[in-house]
Amino acid sequence: MILSVFYFVAGLALVILGADWLTKGASGLARRFRISELVIGLTIVAMGTSLPEFVISVGAAVKGNSGIALGNIVGSNIFNGLFILGVAALITPIRFSAKMQSREIPFNLLASIAVLLVSGSMLVGGAPGEYITRYGGLILLCFFAVFLRYTFTIEGDGSEEEDVELLPTGKILLYIVGGLAGLILGGNIFVDGATDIALALGLSEAVIGITIVSAGSSLPELAVSVNAARKGNAAIALGNVIGSNIFNIFFILGSSAAITPILLDGFSSVDYYVLLASSLLIYIVTRFGGRSVITRFEGGVLVAAYVAYTAYLLVNA
Repeated sequence: MILSVFYFVAGLALVILGADWLTKGASGLARRFRISELVIGLTIVAMGTSLPEFVISVGAAVKGNSGIALGNIVGSNIFNGLFILGVAALITPIRFSAKMQSREIPFNLLASIAVLLVSGSMLVGGAPGEYITRYGGLILLCFFAVFLRYTFTIEGDGSEEEDVELLPTGKILLYIVGGLAGLILGGNIFVDGATDIALALGLSEAVIGITIVSAGSSLPELAVSVNAARKGNAAIALGNVIGSNIFNIFFILGSSAAITPILLDGFSSVDYYVLLASSLLIYIVTRFGGRSVITRFEGGVLVAAYVAYTAYLLVNA
């Protein structure tokens, strides 16, 4: 138990340090090469911080643990969309452009709907003997290719408002690689420690998977988004969350299903409804809020929704 607590604390420290390095590197890269911070957040940062989900879900798929592969992705996206974005908005209101409102955020909603498209039984929970097939996985990968091609066609200049230090190229790469290494290693150690502690407290593996494992694998996104929000880099904070959610479903779930069909037995429809609701809530807040900003109040609503969902899982464990 003492070793588990050590892993928990050490993992958290590594993730925080890695997040700080990755944010510095990503911001420096955006400024040096005149790349939009939104594009950096949607691609390099989002993909890098989603590596823990990729390792966990693809590894679980290879071992035939479909529930972990799917549950980790669904749980991570819920955590990203409600808790991480909510906490970032509580730290500082998150401003977004009209282009973000009309393009990337609808893509995030499309990703959640795509899960249903490749598995019609998701609305009523995982029906016995049904799968997300390899064909469905390839469809998701095609969606990802379209999104990636689309993202790099965005015309964007480096942010004029951000006070970002102009770093040497070598130092930028060191920050990005070192930051990613810290995030991935720290995330894995954190998940191991947190899982052992939860098992010692008598929580079921199902609850651990949808909460601790998914939240733990999303710890890099949390650290990066909170750190970016604290430093005023709202584009990276929002782009990281939206990009990670899209990457998780289109690429990670697509890759997992392409490797081996994902069995849906026992998957709760409530989790899918919450996933869809979280994406829809982000869409509503950004589309109909009346301002190009996610306010602290709206951030509080997102966090409260995640707390309510977690409470539901624990009560029904």
